[in-house]
Amino acid sequence: MRAFIGSALAALSIACLAAAASFAGGVLAQSTKETAPLQEAKPQLRQMPLTEKQIQGVLAVQKDMDAATSKLPENAKPDAKVLAQLDAVAKKSGFASYDEYSTVLDNISMVLGGFDPVTKKYVGSEAAIKSQIAQVEADKTMSAADKKQALADLNIALKAPGLTVENKGNIDLVEKYYDKLAELMGEDEN
Repeated sequence: MRAFIGSALAALSIACLAAAASFAGGVLAQSTKETAPLQEAKPQLRQMPLTEKQIQGVLAVQKDMDAATSKLPENAKPDAKVLAQLDAVAKKSGFASYDEYSTVLDNISMVLGGFDPVTKKYVGSEAAIKSQIAQVEADKTMSAADKKQALADLNIALKAPGLTVENKGNIDLVEKYYDKLAELMGEDEN
């Protein structure tokens, strides 16, 4: 059940990223442990080639970033003081700003959402979501209400315009750090 929740969060992250990319419909909350609804207009996800240094920076700074964002009320817009604190935390790991950190994290999340958590191989977002749908349908331990909600969320993610990874090298880098990134993103239980 816990493995499904982590995988479902990745699928919902993909759906949120796809919605932001297609409709300029929102901003993803930067918490890596939960998926938040789209909040305000944001331009299309800027895909970028990731570097090993960026991935290591995300891994290094995440505890500090979680500590900084955990104090924010849910769905609240950060004020100037909080944004300055987030910028400072991001700069500790070599990012130019919190915005750059967020873009890197969004790119990692998009790629990570296309991995099969069992094989730890990239299969693409659509295949990963279809696998999660099959897992939910076969799960005898979920309540009917939870199953219905999970299937509805996954079907929304499946129907969302897909995000194709433009920088194929990102797949190899995320695969290299898969275990650490999956743990960071809350998908470490299989």
